[in-house]
Amino acid sequence: MPPRFRPDRAFFLDLDGTLFEIRTSPDAVRRDAAEVQLVGRLAEAVGGAVALISGRALGTIDALFAPLKLPAAGQHGAERRDAQGRVTRVELPSKPFQAAAKMLRGFAARHKGLLFEHKGLSMALHYRLAPQLGEEARDAVEQAASLLDSAMEVQSGKMVFELKPAGFDKGRAIEAFMREPPFAGRVPVFLGDDLTDEHGFRLVNDMGGESVKVGEGESEARFRLEAPAAVRAWLTQGLAEHAARR
Repeated sequence: MPPRFRPDRAFFLDLDGTLFEIRTSPDAVRRDAAEVQLVGRLAEAVGGAVALISGRALGTIDALFAPLKLPAAGQHGAERRDAQGRVTRVELPSKPFQAAAKMLRGFAARHKGLLFEHKGLSMALHYRLAPQLGEEARDAVEQAASLLDSAMEVQSGKMVFELKPAGFDKGRAIEAFMREPPFAGRVPVFLGDDLTDEHGFRLVNDMGGESVKVGEGESEARFRLEAPAAVRAWLTQGLAEHAARR
């Protein structure tokens, strides 16, 4: 069961598998105008205290939600835009990063069904179309990580292994937002579906907030919704009830 919808909360929303159904590749994800309008209505109802928290790059997030431009953390917090529009990004050693990207791109090209995704500050090896290659994909990403010493770390997810800046995760991103207006002083609510979202669930739980796992699987989240469609229905109903009370 999900928590009761309350407009005095701060909402943090994952995208793939949470707001949107997961597709065979990141580029295959589509959103319609109703989904963008729903998130826009949510932001209006809660005084702008909505942030998008994703493994996707900030530019991709903005493209999915255009014309909205919300506070957002991309690439697991390696880049973040606050409510005032200020963007911060981690700096990485250029040559080793390029070498790691070249290694993983070549590995994916040699193995049918693997998809290499370069996000700018992180990269991913998707094996959804070749699940038998999961172990090999992990080994390749770990080998690429070794080229960057301690600057990067491996993050596992749903049918994907990612190479992301060390020390950044969705929990840290949420924590940063919660120190700033309009999020500060509110109770955080985080909705996510993947292993990468567990950092956020733990942080929100520690803050006395409401963590919502979308879909199946073990999780530290305190609440659960069965699928992205249920997330959209919960938000729609909550907003309708809020409007009726006003």
